[in-house]
Amino acid sequence: MSNRYWRIESRPEGMNFSQALKLVESPLPEPETNQIVIRNAMLSMDAGTRMWLTDRTDGYQPPLETGTAMTGLVIGEVAASKHPDFPEGTLVRAFGQWADYSLVDPVLAGAVKLDPAVKDKRAWFGPLGMNGWTALWGIEQTGAAKEGETVLVSAAAGATGILAVQIAKLLDCSAWGIAGGAEKCRYLTQEIGIDGAVDYKSGILSDQLDRIGGIDIYFDNVGGPMLDQVLTRMNHYGRVAICGLVSDYSAGTRTSPAEFDQILMRRLRVEGFFSPDFMDQGERLTSRLKEWVDSEAITMPYDVTRGLENVLTAYEKLFTGGNIGKVIVEL
Repeated sequence: MSNRYWRIESRPEGMNFSQALKLVESPLPEPETNQIVIRNAMLSMDAGTRMWLTDRTDGYQPPLETGTAMTGLVIGEVAASKHPDFPEGTLVRAFGQWADYSLVDPVLAGAVKLDPAVKDKRAWFGPLGMNGWTALWGIEQTGAAKEGETVLVSAAAGATGILAVQIAKLLDCSAWGIAGGAEKCRYLTQEIGIDGAVDYKSGILSDQLDRIGGIDIYFDNVGGPMLDQVLTRMNHYGRVAICGLVSDYSAGTRTSPAEFDQILMRRLRVEGFFSPDFMDQGERLTSRLKEWVDSEAITMPYDVTRGLENVLTAYEKLFTGGNIGKVIVEL
């Protein structure tokens, strides 16, 4: 029996993923001691994994080697096990491979047993997964949001941003989002019900940002020139919580704020944060998020692509703005 997987052939330039990754086959892996094989049911598409395809060694994780399988979060059942804590049939989420089956050491892969009673298993990628953890932690801990403050979230129609703006509202803040296109902004204001949306593709960005009237917390997924625009509109003693730099990932640029002096002039606190840093808090964060999910206080739209062979189509959406909410590939 064979296993299909996406192999990294070379370092992609820009979004030329079809040249850099190739769908290949190999024999179905057999687990060794303390390993498991997961029959992948769905794959999470996450913009941060673009960094793993570069040759940068100064990122938050070493680059993946060419000739190896592409790595990402997966959900599925344990198909074969030589680990006592993960018997066959267990539903898990882990860092596995873009493949039909993932061979992992569950400890090193951060494998988590999932409650099969949750009806929509996709939620374990979205609000009950690392997107949810990151949104909650970034707004409440890194951003230190207080009732009545104004929160602005970039990439607000993406998987993390769309949760961050909702959590800001739940914490009694004024929630604003930056997104690309009228439909995304309409979704944020009319469907999600946030206080306002900035369409960076329409009109003059500075004029739209001025409508907010001062920003206390900026939850940044994007970086790039947009950060400069926001820094000049932060309130004194504001906080900038940096979650991602998607504008840099495919362009190969490095965010270099021209308005860096505003950090001093406005006494701002700027802090980057990364979900593995608080994985030990996952159970507590998930419990809190699940209350909001169960009460329908937060929602997540899913952009679903079917078939392992169509992974790259789904992945590209993260960098072209072709999605609202969480991008998933179902196998």
